[in-house]
Amino acid sequence: MSILDKINEDIKKAMLAKEKEKLEALRAVKAAFLLAKTENSAKENLSYEKELQIIQKLIKQRKDAAEIYKQQNRMDLFEPEEFQAEIISSYLPAQLSAEELNLEISKIIEQTGASTIKDMGKVMGIANSKLVGKADSKSISAIVKQLLTK
Repeated sequence: MSILDKINEDIKKAMLAKEKEKLEALRAVKAAFLLAKTENSAKENLSYEKELQIIQKLIKQRKDAAEIYKQQNRMDLFEPEEFQAEIISSYLPAQLSAEELNLEISKIIEQTGASTIKDMGKVMGIANSKLVGKADSKSISAIVKQLLTK
């Protein structure tokens, strides 16, 4: 079952349970998936990796917006954004811990033969594709920088 199928089922459940906030978050995800499908008109279905990338992007948007609302002391807008980020993040696989992420990136650095910060682009490309959905790009980037500047 693809993520989109799961979201469609959860939309039906949220409609029956009259969970307005959850329904809003799920519809946003479905809309983003449908938009991505129309952009790639040649492909019938989105790949699992593409679905995960879309979900991560939506979570990042919600968290960024929530942070701005918090800085402006707008708790009435902050709380729905945080709630939606939580709902959407439930569709991601389990996130790697800092130690696991460090280990995975160390393996990638070893495979690519990267030794300096100049090789960061090469490592980031592989790491982002391999760790999609398991860690966000910001965390990956920080660890790659840390490991390559040693």
